[in-house]
Amino acid sequence: MTRSIGASILSNELKKANSMWSYDEKSIDQIPDDVLIEKTLIHLDMPEIKILFDIFPKRKIKRVWREQLIPRGDYLRTLNRFFAWYLFDIKRPDAYLKSMETRRLNSILK
Repeated sequence: MTRSIGASILSNELKKANSMWSYDEKSIDQIPDDVLIEKTLIHLDMPEIKILFDIFPKRKIKRVWREQLIPRGDYLRTLNRFFAWYLFDIKRPDAYLKSMETRRLNSILK
Protein backbone atom coordinates (compact mmCIF):
# COMPACT_ATOMS: atom_id res chain seq x y z
CA MET A 1 0.00 0.00 0.00
CA THR A 2 1.41 3.40 -0.89
CA ARG A 3 1.85 6.18 1.66
CA SER A 4 -0.79 8.41 0.06
CA ILE A 5 -3.53 5.77 -0.12
CA GLY A 6 -2.79 4.43 3.35
CA ALA A 7 -2.46 7.93 4.81
CA SER A 8 -5.81 8.92 3.29
CA ILE A 9 -7.50 5.89 4.82
CA LEU A 10 -5.97 6.62 8.22
CA SER A 11 -6.75 10.33 8.00
CA ASN A 12 -10.40 9.55 7.26
CA GLU A 13 -10.59 7.12 10.16
CA LEU A 14 -8.97 9.65 12.49
CA LYS A 15 -11.52 12.26 11.38
CA LYS A 16 -14.36 9.83 12.10
CA ALA A 17 -12.90 9.18 15.55
CA ASN A 18 -12.85 12.96 16.11
CA SER A 19 -9.17 12.80 17.01
CA MET A 20 -8.14 15.47 14.52
CA TRP A 21 -10.36 18.21 15.92
CA SER A 22 -7.45 20.61 16.40
CA TYR A 23 -6.34 20.42 12.75
CA ASP A 24 -7.64 22.48 9.88
CA GLU A 25 -9.83 20.26 7.69
CA LYS A 26 -7.75 21.02 4.58
CA SER A 27 -4.41 20.22 6.21
CA ILE A 28 -5.28 16.83 7.73
CA ASP A 29 -4.05 14.93 4.68
CA GLN A 30 -0.65 16.62 4.95
CA ILE A 31 0.19 15.87 8.57
CA PRO A 32 3.74 14.58 9.17
CA ASP A 33 4.33 10.83 9.31
CA ASP A 34 5.15 10.97 13.04
CA VAL A 35 1.82 12.62 13.88
CA LEU A 36 -0.11 10.16 11.72
CA ILE A 37 1.61 7.22 13.42
CA GLU A 38 1.10 8.63 16.92
CA LYS A 39 -2.59 9.47 16.39
CA THR A 40 -3.28 6.09 14.79
CA LEU A 41 -1.64 4.17 17.64
CA ILE A 42 -3.57 6.11 20.26
CA HIS A 43 -6.98 6.52 18.67
CA LEU A 44 -7.58 3.72 16.18
CA ASP A 45 -7.94 -0.06 16.29
CA MET A 46 -5.89 -2.99 15.04
CA PRO A 47 -7.11 -2.97 11.41
CA GLU A 48 -5.91 0.62 11.04
CA ILE A 49 -2.70 -0.07 12.96
CA LYS A 50 -2.04 -2.89 10.49
CA ILE A 51 -2.23 -0.27 7.71
CA LEU A 52 0.57 1.63 9.48
CA PHE A 53 2.78 -1.45 9.13
CA ASP A 54 1.84 -1.67 5.44
CA ILE A 55 2.99 1.88 4.71
CA PHE A 56 5.80 2.53 7.22
CA PRO A 57 8.80 0.47 8.32
CA LYS A 58 8.41 -1.21 11.71
CA ARG A 59 11.47 0.65 13.04
CA LYS A 60 9.84 4.03 12.26
CA ILE A 61 6.61 3.06 14.04
CA LYS A 62 8.59 1.76 17.00
CA ARG A 63 10.63 4.98 17.17
CA VAL A 64 7.46 7.11 17.29
CA TRP A 65 5.99 4.80 19.92
CA ARG A 66 9.15 5.04 22.05
CA GLU A 67 9.48 8.82 21.70
CA GLN A 68 5.84 9.89 21.84
CA LEU A 69 3.77 7.30 23.71
CA ILE A 70 6.05 5.64 26.24
CA PRO A 71 7.02 8.94 27.94
CA ARG A 72 3.36 9.47 28.85
CA GLY A 73 3.82 6.83 31.54
CA ASP A 74 0.76 5.77 33.52
CA TYR A 75 -1.63 7.57 31.18
CA LEU A 76 -0.95 5.04 28.39
CA ARG A 77 0.50 2.19 30.49
CA THR A 78 -1.96 -0.53 29.43
CA LEU A 79 -1.82 0.44 25.77
CA ASN A 80 1.98 0.58 25.81
CA ARG A 81 2.22 -2.83 27.50
CA PHE A 82 0.02 -4.29 24.76
CA PHE A 83 2.03 -2.64 21.97
CA ALA A 84 5.31 -3.82 23.50
CA TRP A 85 4.11 -7.40 23.66
CA TYR A 86 1.94 -7.66 20.52
CA LEU A 87 3.44 -5.27 17.97
CA PHE A 88 7.12 -5.25 18.91
CA ASP A 89 7.67 -8.74 20.40
CA ILE A 90 9.19 -7.41 23.61
CA LYS A 91 9.47 -10.28 26.08
CA ARG A 92 9.35 -8.25 29.32
CA PRO A 93 7.08 -5.27 28.53
CA ASP A 94 7.00 -3.80 32.04
CA ALA A 95 10.79 -3.80 32.40
CA TYR A 96 11.19 -2.36 28.90
CA LEU A 97 8.69 0.44 29.50
CA LYS A 98 10.28 1.35 32.81
CA SER A 99 13.69 1.43 31.18
CA MET A 100 12.49 3.67 28.33
CA GLU A 101 10.68 6.02 30.74
CA THR A 102 13.81 6.31 32.89
CA ARG A 103 15.99 6.91 29.84
CA ARG A 104 13.65 9.68 28.68
CA LEU A 105 13.57 11.30 32.11
CA ASN A 106 17.37 11.19 32.38
CA SER A 107 17.74 12.82 28.95
CA ILE A 108 15.45 15.66 30.04
CA LEU A 109 17.28 16.20 33.33
CA LYS A 110 20.73 16.45 31.71
